[in-house]
Amino acid sequence: MTKSYDDIDAKLINHLQNGFPICDSPYLQVANELNLTEDDILNRLKKLLENGTLSRFGALYHAEKMGGALTLAAIKVPEKDFEEITEIINSFPEVAHNYQRNHELNMWFVVATETPEQLAETLEKIEQQTGFHVFNMPKINEYFVGLKLEA
Repeated sequence: MTKSYDDIDAKLINHLQNGFPICDSPYLQVANELNLTEDDILNRLKKLLENGTLSRFGALYHAEKMGGALTLAAIKVPEKDFEEITEIINSFPEVAHNYQRNHELNMWFVVATETPEQLAETLEKIEQQTGFHVFNMPKINEYFVGLKLEA
């Protein structure tokens, strides 16, 4: 499998994992820090998103510190119902992402809400609309796993 990024892309991805500047021209600041142009930064990020090297580019919020709640949830869905249940779950604005796993619990999704009460309500609504039990797996401990690409 060939990689879909070059050494400069790897340097950019590694750099951005350490934080994104909060200023009037953040892309220009990143460009200056990496001796690139602002257009180059923007074009590279666009290409990395389009080719699937990056699945998303955006802020990560610590929901609990903001008064909200976050959990990993899973359900067991018969294969014949998978697309229909995916559409139902993805219709909830609280669902951050949803993916299939090769496991008895074959649909896993992350739910983020503004309050802990909303989390319980959302999981209950998902159960009601899908007809399947939702396994709620809130985090006990948080770990940061850094990924650094070889340039």
